[in-house]
Amino acid sequence: MNSKLKPKKLNRIAVLCSGGDSPGMNCAIRAVVRTAVGHGLKVYGIQKGYAGLLENNIRELFASSVGNILQHGGTVLQTSRSTEFRTPEGRKKAAAILKKHKIDALVVIGGDGSYNGAMALHKEHNISVMGIPGTIDNDISGTDYTIGFDTAVFNAVEAVDKIRDTANSHARTFIVEVMGRKSPAIALKVGICTGAENVVLPTEKINFKKIAGDIDRGIKRGKTSSIIIAAEGEVSGIGYTIQKNLKEKFKVDAHVCILGHIQRGGNPTPTDRLIASQMGSQAVSSLIDGHIAGATVFLNGKVSISPLIDCLRKKNEFDVSEVELLTALSI
Repeated sequence: MNSKLKPKKLNRIAVLCSGGDSPGMNCAIRAVVRTAVGHGLKVYGIQKGYAGLLENNIRELFASSVGNILQHGGTVLQTSRSTEFRTPEGRKKAAAILKKHKIDALVVIGGDGSYNGAMALHKEHNISVMGIPGTIDNDISGTDYTIGFDTAVFNAVEAVDKIRDTANSHARTFIVEVMGRKSPAIALKVGICTGAENVVLPTEKINFKKIAGDIDRGIKRGKTSSIIIAAEGEVSGIGYTIQKNLKEKFKVDAHVCILGHIQRGGNPTPTDRLIASQMGSQAVSSLIDGHIAGATVFLNGKVSISPLIDCLRKKNEFDVSEVELLTALSI
């Protein structure tokens, strides 16, 4: 599907965040608003995502509306998930509200679910849409990077470093559960950056014998602690499953620490601030240029635009070289 047509006159655009929040969303919002205002467009913020759109929770934003927000985590527009918007009737209602406000295009910051909603809105009601990938999981197809990933890794690494101090002091093994669901991205990066002895990925069967063996090998050569990083998988609590199997089958005692939503909070890193700002500005420029169903992507170190349809699915593959590096360094 061609994501670009002959440019049509844009007068009003709207922006919303959908799904889980991620650090850097505010930077993207700021860039969308200020780039649009700089081009003489009117900009509207939709509070609480697609649910807020259906509630007509829309307000005009100005350059001053987004001052002093880029350093804060979360999103000033708030976010949510909407069951109603997933239905054809819900999207029909949403399109009617956008048209009532004379909004010509919608910028959606979120993950694959948000993207699929935007694509359906475009297909069914000819609304121009532009996606910006905002999810800490870094699991959107078509882009090497999603907003919030770097901050989530930074937060997790900082936490694991502190856990390692306690692990060393008491000669303990810790299983640290990080976010990611089906995506192995956070777990792998955190594992490498913290010197973890093992990383349990959500896409692979857990080899408890290998984990126990690696812990035992480390003890025999004088290691005073072991850190196991586990991606949460579809249901959090995988750390306790690992703990139970190590105890019952191999007599290995381990403590579990679930980092949870601490990974999503806090000030976005410079990397997230920069890429989010680039994506927000590029999203508006591309709509002005005539893109009608696109998404900002980060490929080969640069922000560009791809057809939204190419970015609709989650990716859960991992870089084999990262696994090889982790294996080589954790002996």
